[in-house]
Amino acid sequence: MRICVLMGGRSLERDISLRSGRRVARALEELGHEVIALDVDPGLVGKLKATRPDLAYIALHGKFGEDGTVQGLLDILGIPYTGPDALSSALGFDKVLSKELFIRNGIPTPPFRVLTEDTLQEMGAVEALPDIAAHLGFPLVVKPVAQGSALGVRIVNDPEMLPKAIQSALHYDHRVLLEKYIKGTEVAASILGNEVLEPLPLVESVPKQGFFDFESRYTPGKTEYYCPARLEEAVSKKAVEVATTCHKVLGCQNVSRVDMIIDEDGVPQVLELNISPGMTETSLLPIAAEAAGMDFRQLVSRLVELALDKYRA
Repeated sequence: MRICVLMGGRSLERDISLRSGRRVARALEELGHEVIALDVDPGLVGKLKATRPDLAYIALHGKFGEDGTVQGLLDILGIPYTGPDALSSALGFDKVLSKELFIRNGIPTPPFRVLTEDTLQEMGAVEALPDIAAHLGFPLVVKPVAQGSALGVRIVNDPEMLPKAIQSALHYDHRVLLEKYIKGTEVAASILGNEVLEPLPLVESVPKQGFFDFESRYTPGKTEYYCPARLEEAVSKKAVEVATTCHKVLGCQNVSRVDMIIDEDGVPQVLELNISPGMTETSLLPIAAEAAGMDFRQLVSRLVELALDKYRA
């Protein structure tokens, strides 16, 4: 089969995408597929038309790769692709939209407020910061609404730090999410499948310093991983149920990864859903797959199979 691996692009997560894409491309070649590795650029449509792949494997992360943009383009070109469709991707990438849907479907997620660059600059929303702080309390988490890999995320412990954290997040997106800080155990639940879902073992992430930020995620040795997560059986079961519900609520197909904090009461609090999980050596989806008995090539093969099944349905 001729498979085009889309990677790189202009996202801030470009380097991670290249690492994921190259690793996936090697696995596909070892599986006997004809692989065309494409670093996404303005010539992408012409290259896709020239190569006419049977399938596009999306190894893009961040803007354009996880927000429904490339998915919509592939739909136009009639090229099947891995991962959720354009709508599910757009919903998953937008933390506010996805959290609103989670709340409406009874899925626990930390309380939050949203500010935009326009409201801050044109409407004096900075005067509302004390109201937000009173509602959420300290510490609180400041993050861009549409960004991945914990880029632009800061934990704020006092009011004096808040404006600077907001300004930092605005470098990544024009909207900022302010979220109640939840103390607990950070876990990720990866879900495979279309009609029949296949939850993988939970992965617990324990950074050796600070929180699970970009450096902790992608620098070997910065974080310890436990799979399955060190949770009571009932709590693990509940976390998997919550992740599966998130997958369904956003209409995901093929694969998703739901990041959660298990709070001190054992309640899984959903932080976000990822539609194009990383595939590097330290990424959580491959770790979970290995714990389930799948090596990396088997995982890649399964994702290809699920993508094709989606289009046969």
